[in-house]
Order: sequence, then structure tokens, then C-alpha cells
Amino acid sequence: MKLLDFLLLYALLLVAMSAHEFSHGWVAYKLGDATAKNSGRLTLNPLKHIDPMGTLILPLLLFITTHGQFVFGAAKPVPINYRALRNPKKDIIWIGASGPLANFAFAFTLSLFLRILPAQTLLTHLIVNLIMINLLLAIFNLIPIPPLDGSRILIGLLPEKLSYSYASIEPYGFIILIALIALGVINAIVIPLLNFILGLMLLPF
Repeated sequence: MKLLDFLLLYALLLVAMSAHEFSHGWVAYKLGDATAKNSGRLTLNPLKHIDPMGTLILPLLLFITTHGQFVFGAAKPVPINYRALRNPKKDIIWIGASGPLANFAFAFTLSLFLRILPAQTLLTHLIVNLIMINLLLAIFNLIPIPPLDGSRILIGLLPEKLSYSYASIEPYGFIILIALIALGVINAIVIPLLNFILGLMLLPF
């Protein structure tokens, strides 16, 4: 049963991540950068967004180490050529925000179906889990630590000299994230925000 749960949650995660990455590529394309389109990433096909570590190994490790309670992962980042953007300083904000916004919109749309569907069915179970995964992806990615989307937004908002200094920590971003996760800091940020948004959606899971 645990394996079936993993496969089910993993499939939903791939759907949410594909929507997230597609949105980055689509917004970048609309703002002048066709790199994602030319790389075949302007698609909702999950196979095009798979990253060996973030999409395959990380979800499995998390599922095993949490005894089947948690599945999470990361897709391969959509390639962006900032020199091709019409206004790189401003456009990076919209590109960074587009992924989380897509997940929020996805979750909100799904929540509307819950209001008209019968309760306690397989379909509503799938929708509830997909809502949770989309919200977790959105909130987590808005944390302003490189290379998460929140850092892109912050880089676009900061003065140029300060944004360069801030961007320089990106090689250490993964280490910083792992440390914050291990210390429980990320959990302390994400869970209250998740519950707050669920409350706004009138979905007290």
C-alpha cells in the first residue's frame, strides 16, 4: 500500500511541477526569450522536466526517510537567457513569480471542483492531494534563497549592485536550504503559510 501511495503522490507531483516549469518558460517566451521553447521545455509533458536528482532520487529518499508520510521534489530548471529579455531587471520578477502563481491558480481551480463533487471519493482524494502539492510547491519556491523562485523575484527588486551580491550566494544555496530544512526553519515557515492559505480557500484539511 505504501508503494501505491508513493506512485500516486509522485504522479501528482509530476503534474504540479510540469505546470510550474511550463509557466516559467511560457512567461520567458512572451518576454522575448525563446530558450525554453527551443529546448523543448515549453510543454506540460513531465518527461521533459525530469531532473535525475530532484525528480527521481529526492522524492524516493524523502518517502523512505519519512516512512511514507511525505513526497516532494524538484524539476529540472527551465533554461533562461536573461540577455534575450526585453527588460531583464523587471522581467526576472515575472519569470520568477510565474511558477508559484501557476501552482496557486491550479490549486484554487481544483478547490472549486471540491465544492461540487461528492465527498470521500477517490477523485476528491486525488484533488485534495494535488491541491496540497501545488500549494507546497508554490510556497516553498517563494522562499528567497537561490536558486528558488523567491530569489529571482528579490534579485529583480533589489538595487543592481546589491542584487549582484545577493546572486553570488547561489553556489551555496542548496547547502543553505538543506541546513534550514534540517534545523526545521523551512517547516516553520511553510506549514503556517500552507494552513493560512487553506483557511482562505475555506479548505481546513
